[in-house]
This record gives sequence, structure tokens and C-alpha cells, in this order.
Amino acid sequence: MPITSAVYQPRGVQNTPRLSDFKYALSEKLIAQEPLPQRDASRLLIVDRDTQEIRDEKFTEIVNYLDKGDCLVVNSTRVFPARMYGYKEKTEAEIEVFLLRRLTEELWEVLVKPARKVRTGNTIVIGDNIACEVIDNTTSGGRVVRFHYEGDFSELVEKYGRPPLPPYIKREPKVDDVERYQTIFARVSGAVAAPTAGLHFTPQLAKKIEDKGIEIVPIVLHVGLGTFRPVQVEDLSRHRMDSEYYEINQSAVDRINSAIERGKRVVAVGTTVTRTLETVANFNGGVKPSRGWTDKFIYPPYHFKVIDRLVTNFHLPGSTLLMLVCAFADQDLIMKAYRHAIREKYRFYSYGDAMIIL
Repeated sequence: MPITSAVYQPRGVQNTPRLSDFKYALSEKLIAQEPLPQRDASRLLIVDRDTQEIRDEKFTEIVNYLDKGDCLVVNSTRVFPARMYGYKEKTEAEIEVFLLRRLTEELWEVLVKPARKVRTGNTIVIGDNIACEVIDNTTSGGRVVRFHYEGDFSELVEKYGRPPLPPYIKREPKVDDVERYQTIFARVSGAVAAPTAGLHFTPQLAKKIEDKGIEIVPIVLHVGLGTFRPVQVEDLSRHRMDSEYYEINQSAVDRINSAIERGKRVVAVGTTVTRTLETVANFNGGVKPSRGWTDKFIYPPYHFKVIDRLVTNFHLPGSTLLMLVCAFADQDLIMKAYRHAIREKYRFYSYGDAMIIL
């Protein structure tokens, strides 16, 4: 059965983009439930904005679409095991606690499941030396909790937490997911979802890219659960993105700006990298060092200031990620590419295949 029965129709000319413009039908059979045995064995769909051509490649061929001097920008965020399980202290009812963001040393914003069983004042026991007390509700349906623990909090999360696989992966996390739901660039812990365009790279492929004279530049955006949060309004101008923390240091800025000044391409690996670069863009087309929170929402029409090419996975119908991709390329071309990918049985979403938009 399709996830949605909505079928894409060309937008034509209109002032305000609509949510329904970004819907498409997809069989659940095409949603990748497992990673491939080899990361770079994924397929790569080539989408050429100039020629409107769409063609099939293997991901290992991505090096052929990068030139010496280009700058490949990747997200070095690391996914932490944000999904924890415990029980209510008094009733022993099982409760899932999904860590979203740290507010202070002891306070966290979390999601709880089943939410109807969790009220202010409840204590949820997670392990012998860690529990959390619910102290408030959030406007988005979550909870604010105060953790009580003995020892190192990060070590306790690693001990009791599980990989936070996306909701469309309909299975329990496995041991392999601990490593496979991380990119090879992952260094800075803080994400609750992987920057999935980076999952296709292997150390060998990265070395091949660097040997060609292409710089791989890491930046950070800690992906939040908002990446999966559905858009609820038809008028996209009314949608508000969840804020996510980002960092781009002086070294990354210097290398990116150098490529721009030399007339080389900036290639973004993923929508998270794209949003970060567009957040820190200067008026002259370069970027500046910065850290903070971004809620930047990119949808058509949008003038990109920094990136020249985009590597990305295939995204959910009606998602903000798909909207960004349609802003980078002609929307009709992207939806044509998605129809091609469906016909050719590409694998979709986090553990799925990729495209590069030229």
C-alpha cells in the first residue's frame, strides 16, 4: 500500500508554495529497512540541472562528478543513543524516553511514549544509577525532565541508550546499527538522527576523492527530531522549523571561501550541510565562522548563496528536506527524478540510495 495516495501535479505559477505540491506516492517496499553490506554499494542518481538529464550510476562514481580544487563539505555530527527505556517508579509501566536536547546540566527536553501515561511529577527509572523526574510539558507534546544519576552522564547514555532509528524503519535496532547509523566523518556527539547523505562514504572512497585534489571539509549541525516532524500547514510560509545547533570554525571557513574565490565548486553532502552553509552565508557569497542555533527553512523559490552541487538521499513526501531539494533544482525536474527512482526501484530514506544534483 502506498504511504500516501497524493500524486504530484505541476505547480505552475503561484505565489505561495503548498504542502500538497511536495507529496508523491511510494510503496513501503522501497523504504530501506537495512543498510547495504557495503556503504558505497548504493546507487547514485545523477540529476543535471542544465541538461535536465537523469541517469543511473553507482555511488563509487561520485568522484567523477567532483573536480580538482572543489570543496566537499560534510557534517561531522555524531548520533548518540538517544532512545532509552525505563519504567514508572510507582506503577512499573514501561516508558520510552527519547532524548532531544540538553537544556542545562541536568535538564533535558525529551519525548516519552506512551505519552498519556507520563505526567508532571512522575519518576522514570532507567537503570540502577539513573532516573529522570518529569517537571514540565512542552508545547510540542514532549516533556522536560530532570535527570538524577551517579557517575558520568554520557557514559550512562551510551550504556542504556539505543540507536535512534527513524520511525519508518519498522524494526528494533541491532548491534550493527550502532556503527552503520554513523557516517565515517562522525566526530562531535549531539545528533538524534544521522546526516544520511554521508552514510554512503567509505574511508577508501574518501581517500580517492582527496587524492584527486578535492578538499573534504567538516562542519557540524546536530540533527534533531524535527527532521522527521511532518509539516502541518498547507501554506509553507506558516511552517516553523525546529532549531538545531551548528558550528563552523575558522579553518572550515577559510577552506570553503578559498574554493569560492578560486572559482571552484562547493558541494554540500546533505540538506543539513546546506542549511548550515546558508545560515552562515555572507552577502558576498562566502561564509563566516559561527556557532549557534538555526531554524532556517528553505523551500522554493530560494536563491542559494554558497553551494553549487548537492548530494542527498531520497526524502519523505511533504518533508522539509524534499522542499529544500526542490528549491535547489527545478521542482518539476526533482519530481521527475523521484518518479524515475521509483520505477527503477531505488531504495528510499535513511538507509537508501542517493542522488547528486549537478
